[in-house]
Amino acid sequence: MKDKAGHRLTRDGIRIHTQADFEGMRVAGRLAAQLLDEVAELVEPGQTTGAIDAYIERRVTEEGATSATIGYKGYQHATCISVNHVVCHGIPGDKKLKDGDILNIDVTVIVDGWYGDTSRMYVAGKLSRKAERLIQVTHDSLLTGIEAVKPGNTFGDIGHAIQTFVEANRMSVVRDFCGHGLGQVFHAPPNVLHYGRPGTGPVLEEGMFFTIEPMVNLGRPETKVLADEWTAVTRDKSLSAQFEHSVGVTADGVEIFTLSPAGLFHPTY
Repeated sequence: MKDKAGHRLTRDGIRIHTQADFEGMRVAGRLAAQLLDEVAELVEPGQTTGAIDAYIERRVTEEGATSATIGYKGYQHATCISVNHVVCHGIPGDKKLKDGDILNIDVTVIVDGWYGDTSRMYVAGKLSRKAERLIQVTHDSLLTGIEAVKPGNTFGDIGHAIQTFVEANRMSVVRDFCGHGLGQVFHAPPNVLHYGRPGTGPVLEEGMFFTIEPMVNLGRPETKVLADEWTAVTRDKSLSAQFEHSVGVTADGVEIFTLSPAGLFHPTY
């Protein structure tokens, strides 16, 4: 089975990309990661999330790229910025960051038709010990999931690796949101769950592109979406953190398209 562009589709509807497609993802992923490097110095107490978003929007245009989120299902911002107990899809605005706030900034750009999607954590001011531990566990859970990516493994193996690591650290994995396929589209099969059983789900093949983006809560995993129909928060108001990479399955493992050019992916490294 093939799609309109001639790419092979698996029986689960997952597109198998060519070697030439990897370069398109490298360029898009590099720009998305570079923009998140640049905003690191803007994150400080007193700064607004709206100002951070405006910077990203301007830089996307300057780079000749397109924001994937502006206009997506009516969304009007170049980023999602999720502060403290906001799990994901936080809307940038006039609220000022306070000392000790933690925030996830999520950006997706389109470069020559290819989508680069990544998010990472930032800290405004002094980091509390519990927030520091949450950020570390979330960061390491993403890397643990990525380690499970290679041909012959399954998407259940990825989810199981993340869930096992997080729960061993007495935190919880959000179940209501997941990673996704991407490439020349924003969202495509498969859904990449951050929990699961080993050996289940579609089998990984060379040429699959997708995001892994675990959301981890200090408290329980349950979330709720606010009246704006975007912002998802923890039901118990516990802190939440998230890291996201876009990856491609290679012949013998995985390539990360959204590595930080400046080495700033982790906020305290």
